[in-house]
Amino acid sequence: MDFLYIFLPILGLVAIGFLLMSIRVLIKKNGRFSSQHIGQSRAMKERGVHCAQTQDKMERKKAN
Repeated sequence: MDFLYIFLPILGLVAIGFLLMSIRVLIKKNGRFSSQHIGQSRAMKERGVHCAQTQDKMERKKAN
């Protein structure tokens, strides 16, 4: 019984969180989540930061 008193409010908070995160996707026509990948971030590209695999590949080319 105590489990339900803890689980249900937590489940409600998680559901509210998902709804708030998806508002942009639901409201905007052709809405979608932006990519969270470092290599596709405009701000990271401007700073010259790449994903670990790309940076490793670049360093290996420099070494050869």
